[in-house]
Amino acid sequence: MLGGVETRSVSPVFVGRADELAVLTDALTRAAGQEPQAMLIGGEAGVGKTRLTEEFLCEAGRRGAIVAVGGCVEIGAEGLPFAPFSTALRNLRRQLPDELAAAAAGQEDELARILPELGETPRGPHDEESTARLFELTARMLERLAADRTLVLVLEDLHWADTSTRHLLAYLFRTLGSGRLVVVATYRADDVHRRHPLRPLLAELDRLRTVHRIELPRFNRAEVRRQLAGILASQPDEAFVDSVFDRSDGNAFFVEELVASRESGCRTGLTESLRDLLLVRVEVLPDAAQRVVRIVAEGGSTVEYPLLRAVAGLTEDELIEALRAAVGANILLATAEGDGYRFRHSLVREAVSDDLLPGERARVNRRYAEAMEADDSLVRAEERVIRMASYWYYANDPAKALPAVLAASVAARRRHAYSEQLRLLERALDLWESTPEDVRARLRPADYTEVYPPCGCDPATTPLKRLDMLAEATVAARFGGERERALKMTKTALRMLEDEDDPLRSAWFWTERSRLVASLARGDGWEELAKAQDLVQGLPPSQVHADVLVRAAGWGMLHNPGPGNLAAAERAVEYARMVGAEETELNARITLGTLLTDSGDTEGGLAEMHAVRKRATELGFAMAAARAHINLSSQLESMGRSREAVELAEQGTELVAKSRLLDSEAWLCGNMAESLYSLGRWDDAAQAARRTLRVGQSATPRGSAAARLSHLALARGELAEAATQLAAAHAHFGDHDAQPQHRIPLFRLAVGVAAGEGRIADVRAEMAAAVAYGFPLGNHRYGWPLLLAAASAEADARGLPVADSGRADALAQLRTAARGLATPVPVWTAHAEFVRAELRRAEDLDTVADWTAVVEAVRPLERPYLTARARHRLAEALLTAGCDREDAADLLREAYTTADQLGARRLREDLALLSQRARIPLSPLRPQAAPAPDADPFEALGLTSREREVLRLVAAGNSNRQIAEELFISPKTASVHVSNILAKLGVAGRGEAAALAHRLRPFVPAPR
Repeated sequence: MLGGVETRSVSPVFVGRADELAVLTDALTRAAGQEPQAMLIGGEAGVGKTRLTEEFLCEAGRRGAIVAVGGCVEIGAEGLPFAPFSTALRNLRRQLPDELAAAAAGQEDELARILPELGETPRGPHDEESTARLFELTARMLERLAADRTLVLVLEDLHWADTSTRHLLAYLFRTLGSGRLVVVATYRADDVHRRHPLRPLLAELDRLRTVHRIELPRFNRAEVRRQLAGILASQPDEAFVDSVFDRSDGNAFFVEELVASRESGCRTGLTESLRDLLLVRVEVLPDAAQRVVRIVAEGGSTVEYPLLRAVAGLTEDELIEALRAAVGANILLATAEGDGYRFRHSLVREAVSDDLLPGERARVNRRYAEAMEADDSLVRAEERVIRMASYWYYANDPAKALPAVLAASVAARRRHAYSEQLRLLERALDLWESTPEDVRARLRPADYTEVYPPCGCDPATTPLKRLDMLAEATVAARFGGERERALKMTKTALRMLEDEDDPLRSAWFWTERSRLVASLARGDGWEELAKAQDLVQGLPPSQVHADVLVRAAGWGMLHNPGPGNLAAAERAVEYARMVGAEETELNARITLGTLLTDSGDTEGGLAEMHAVRKRATELGFAMAAARAHINLSSQLESMGRSREAVELAEQGTELVAKSRLLDSEAWLCGNMAESLYSLGRWDDAAQAARRTLRVGQSATPRGSAAARLSHLALARGELAEAATQLAAAHAHFGDHDAQPQHRIPLFRLAVGVAAGEGRIADVRAEMAAAVAYGFPLGNHRYGWPLLLAAASAEADARGLPVADSGRADALAQLRTAARGLATPVPVWTAHAEFVRAELRRAEDLDTVADWTAVVEAVRPLERPYLTARARHRLAEALLTAGCDREDAADLLREAYTTADQLGARRLREDLALLSQRARIPLSPLRPQAAPAPDADPFEALGLTSREREVLRLVAAGNSNRQIAEELFISPKTASVHVSNILAKLGVAGRGEAAALAHRLRPFVPAPR
């Protein structure tokens, strides 16, 4: 309305910042080439961030880019959730209504949490993946909008950003991978003190190579001179330049203020204090204008004109004149939309607000709140509850503030802004004692909470308790990723409950604490869960009782498998049915079905899980449906039904992708990777595992993905990569994760890496640790591959002097462990047969019959790698026995073809060298030259006779000095020979060379 009325104190000439502007325009060019750009512009207040951004946006406009600007809103301590994104998306919707509608199609209800104009915000679901889903949807919508046009998204004043905004911005900066998009965020650097919440985000973004950070310095004297010349439209006096430069210290805004002060006649009364400098032009305004400026200062970052008119108490003509004076003095500006006013610079607003008397501030905030109560159309609906909470809070009226703050917390939760919900609930807890008792008595849990720790009371009629708010805050903290704070809240609540006879509430908080302790690696959560179980024992059925039983059964299934968990799961189902908690019941039934399959009732367990999957999908219980797909695909794999497992995991992935359940998607991709590996689709398996790492939000699925990649690298003979991924898996799981489904596969990988590097002592140490850990019920699926890896390592190391000592004990240990493992389905029967044959090979007792039995057991399975390994061993046995040479040749060729297709380098090399020693061409159509009967298989690799002698001694475990003494050469010469051998064999170290040498047995006669 009054945007064009001003006294010029801003230079029309853009001073300095040429390099910074060049960086921004280069980002625009890169974005036009489908390379998204992320920019951070920092600098102290008044240094020129806004002017630089304006110049950049002008350039973007000239290039035809679509520009959307949103600013962070400072409303009390809690901020406004997603405020800059909401404003920017609203601008985009005005400019590109059809395109934005198409980009948001099908997800309008979720995206309405950020852009309410898209529709009604649903009441749920609420879980730890809710925010991640919303972020993913927002990122994909922006990518679609920027697919065919350059889009510039500017987010201003990041130092005021709420937690949800910071998290969303970080997510965008990390994940945007396509589209013609430039995201620019500005922040005030001098506000970012050591404990400012923006500081960790800036540190995180600095580590991303895709984020460009621009720090604006102050002007030097020459730049101040140019700025003054632009403002004054003439060359300034040098003495004046010196004075302004000294007093402004090169801050562009202070330069403008000093010039404006001189032009307005205020040449005296200015002190060195910044506050006085900022207030001087306010104090020369007419009284009515000063009053309006003070009111605007308390209204927030921006105040709508209708709201300002309701609060100011002036006639419309008086208000317009006051605003004209404030805008003319360049203190206030009309908003870009023309519907309200804001301070031209936030420093002035802060100075005016700080100058208010305490009673004056409370009165102004009260008038804002009362005006909004009288007319709810004065501000946007999505901002109304948050601003009401802030105004009543600063009005120092607890009776009004507490209900308003609680209502704001509900609004924040519905937008998945859990961090803001937590801050509001903490404010409500602070207000609790000062709020009149009659006001508190009228509050109901059903109106302000979704988490009801049931106490046998109706939440619609029972008065709200402080414990209800603590429960809601605990869950908000957990959903918002602030688990430490959530843990402290459970401690506070449980201390309060010590003096109350409320076992259900206590059990609820102990159950929540169990979950938090486990996620924070403070323990496995059993101690806390046991206390919850004790509290509900003997009580009538309830939601809490059902939840405790479900969690206990699930905990037992993962940490302590055994028959007792079946009874716990059955009780959980029964209790959930009694209280009508169908989602809880479905979760309990998933646990029950999994336990049934582990205990041997394969078809019954699968049928139960399939029924849950169908029912959960019908009811829209996305989390339960996702868990059913996860457990089902895992159980099918454990039964050797890998093709079915892949199909089910693919269906589940489509389901969870629609709901944006990222951790569930990660688990399903991990399961898919395991089954694809079994089927021999190794490239697809690697892709699925990498997808798990990309989408997984929690450490555990990421640890499983790293383990899958390690297993794949091991099979391909990439030992360094296998060791790297194994270390990554350990780091993700941490020391606290003792679940057998994670721990036993890590033992198997450690055995594989140690065996590949020729460290037989480490193989035995890992196996001993695994045996001490144990193989609980249902974990035969992890135990058999471990035993096979260890038995194969022992067999490959036979004849190795360092392996002789302790071999008998190691083999006995493996046989004892094998006797304790179940073989409920053919795939594990085949593994058992394979382990038995490898143990006999380790003692040079294996026969053709042993390996024929293995091949017959493995042949019906869809396990190409396992089949190729079995054929290799049978071929070797046939050749060693001197019989059925043609059958051996067929087996070698079939196994080699499979190994070559899979990329199993180690197996391929073993087969190639065995064929050389046996003088069998791997391709009957293109026969290879047969080596002499007594040829060394390493001759083909270019080893000289001396190097073969050195390799024999390396394989025997000799050091360079011992080799030198044996061969009458110098240690240095021995070292050179060893280095040459490692290079020719393509191995990383002496251990791996020794392992390869003994695996191929080059120092014993070739098969006949």
